[in-house]
This record gives sequence, structure tokens and C-alpha cells, in this order.
Amino acid sequence: MKFLPHFIILLFSGFMLFSCSKETQNDTDSETSLPNYGNIDLDGIFKRKDNRLANKDSIVRVIDNYYRNVWENGDLWGGFLIAKGDDILYEKYRGFAQDNKQVPISDTVALHVASISKTLTAMAVMKLIEEKKLNMDDHVTSFFPEFPYPKVTVFTLLSQRSGLPKYEYVIDKIKPRPAELDKKFLTNHDILNLLIKYKPELARNTDTGFMYCNTNYALLALIIEKVTKTPFPEAMQQMVFRPLKMTHTYIFEEKDTLTAAKSFFQRGPKVYPYDRLDLIYGDKNVYTTPRDLLNFSKALFAKNFLRQDLQDMIFEPYSNERPGVNNYGIGFRMKIFSPDDKLTYHNGWWHGTNSVFAHLLKSNVTIIAIGNKYSSRVYSALALSGLFENFPYETQKFQKEMRTIDSLKKTGGKKADAGTQDAYSE
Repeated sequence: MKFLPHFIILLFSGFMLFSCSKETQNDTDSETSLPNYGNIDLDGIFKRKDNRLANKDSIVRVIDNYYRNVWENGDLWGGFLIAKGDDILYEKYRGFAQDNKQVPISDTVALHVASISKTLTAMAVMKLIEEKKLNMDDHVTSFFPEFPYPKVTVFTLLSQRSGLPKYEYVIDKIKPRPAELDKKFLTNHDILNLLIKYKPELARNTDTGFMYCNTNYALLALIIEKVTKTPFPEAMQQMVFRPLKMTHTYIFEEKDTLTAAKSFFQRGPKVYPYDRLDLIYGDKNVYTTPRDLLNFSKALFAKNFLRQDLQDMIFEPYSNERPGVNNYGIGFRMKIFSPDDKLTYHNGWWHGTNSVFAHLLKSNVTIIAIGNKYSSRVYSALALSGLFENFPYETQKFQKEMRTIDSLKKTGGKKADAGTQDAYSE
């Protein structure tokens, strides 16, 4: 017994040494000279009242009914999470990350979120603008002098108004066939060089209207590299992922092809093979978890996320040439139902990945659905937004989805996947 006090002292000393070592390691991991979101206190964004939800139990029952009927009965794979403020209302995982039913999907398994990556890329650019490392009206030619489209600016890239051709289609139209297309994987620099060398026509005149285009965000990734003098995957770690404690998040690279979570065809399921466009980042290739993405969403709710004028720009509509509900801000799609009712979100699709990220401004609600076995039914998660805010159109879509399920139950049928992407699926 006389050794007990000494043992306790040694145990306590060991614990303190481990804690200090861990704290030092975390401090080392977060050290960076790049502009970053380390100013955000993730635990201090919401007050207790922000987490309160009227009729919480009944809303959770509705969500559970949706999940069981759409995800479980539809055999969707992936991660699903809905939170109000800090409070996770509902969270489920199912399916596998590797073929032959290896690696069950859990809250620590990073999945590809496809075009939701654009939202994260955009916020890295906005942080650089806040720190005066670049400007909204900077022309792409100021970073790449041989770029053949002189009117394209950082703003027109962010807001999808550049008019640039879509790289995934235009490269196959170049004649004679470029040698780059024989590479196993193309890079962002390859895309830039092909635009410079072959000067394909703009799809529409710059800044004359909205046109969703992956090329815009592939170029923004190169601008981030140019300004930070850091490879994009590491720049995103230092600027966004580590500061926001997105510990399982990374930018997919060739070294990850064996270990990263796969996406699958709906039937089989069979792994969707990689192709030559799978290493292009900025427009896609963020691999993350629902909980990490929730941290990002929470940060966006913080009053000090960005300087106020820049934060306001994110959710300002910029594609107003055609009157209508659908619009685009800075890295966010939006559906403007009225001056006071705006649904802000981004979806994703690439190969067998379908994803939804809804960031509801008035209710502090985050909806995340990441599917890695192809099904357009994943996008139905966006309609759950009508449970929290005044979005009658989304409520009607949700009710229609559930009525269809009830009808199929009665007839013993099974809802087939549409197999096509709607206009706002990515």
C-alpha cells in the first residue's frame, strides 16, 4: 500500500506527459503561414437555444421513416446526417467502402462528395480574398498570362459565369487528338495547358449568364496553388480541413487509389472504375465524412467566418438573367422561393457517387447525404429541408416521394432508379 501514492503520482505524470505531447502534436499540425479558418471556435458558435427544435420527436420520426423506406429498403449505401446547430438529430451509416463487402461505412470512413467539393474550394478562395492575397476582379491572365480568355475573372469562376467550355466534354473534341489524352490520369495543369494550346471556343460569352461548369473550379484550384505556393491538397489541409477539425477529410490523389472508398454501380454492386479525369480536383475529389462536413457547415454559421461583406456575398444570387427559383451564389446553389425563404445547398455526382449538402440559413440546420452506390434517390434528402423552413415545394416533393413508397408497398413493387441526373444534381 505504501507504493500506491507513488504509483498515482507516476500515473498522473504519465497522463500529463501524454496530454502535453498530444497538445503539442495538434498545435504542430495546425501551424501554417497560409490564411486559414483557425479563428473559428466550433464549440462556441451556437447557444443552447439555437439547438432547440419544436416538435423534435415527431420530426425525428418522420426522418426515421424516410431513412428506413428510402435508404434501407432502397439499399442505398453511404452516410446520412441531419443536425440543428450542434445537436445531431439523426445519423446513420450503411454499406461498404470497398468491393467484396469490405470496410463497413462508419462515421470515420471518408467518402467522395463530388461537386460539394466546389463549396469547400470556394471558401478557400474567399479566405485568400479576405487576406488580400487575391481579388474578386483579378483576371485569370494575371496568374496564367497565356490563358486565352481575357475577360474571365476570379468572380466569374466562383459564380459559374465564365462561359468556359466544360473540360470533361471539350477535350474529346480537340483534333488532332492531344497526346495528353493517352495519359492514365490528367491533371489540372493538363486541362489548363489544353485550353491554352487549343483555345476551344467559349460555350457562351463571359459574364453574360450562369452556366454550371467544372472547368471553373479546376482553375480555381490552380489559382490557390499559385497564390499559396502550396500543392492544392496540402493547401486545403492547412487552410480549411485541419483548422475546422475535419480529421478524416482529404483531397484524393493517385496514391489514394488503392485505399480510398470506392463508388459502385447500383447493380451488383460493382466498383465504378477510375478514369483519366479522376485526379482533377477543385471541382470534385474532396473525400470526407458527414461529421467532418458538419464541422464545415457549423463554421459557415459563425459570425466571424469571413469579413461580413464577403460572407454576405456567398449567398447572394448571381444568375438573375432568367427569372425563376434556381440560382447560384459563391460555391452554393440556391432556390429562392421568396425574399425571406432561400434554400442554400450543393449536390454532387461523379461516377457512383451522389451527395447532398444543405446549409439552411434561418434554422441552423445541416442536411448531409453521401451515397457511394449510384442512385438518384439520394437527392430526395434535400426535400427534408421542408421540415425545418418554409419551403412548400420541397415539402410537396417529400410527400410525393413518401406516397410513391406507400403505393409500391401496397402493390409489392419496387421503385426503379430514374438513372438520370436532374438539372441540379451536381
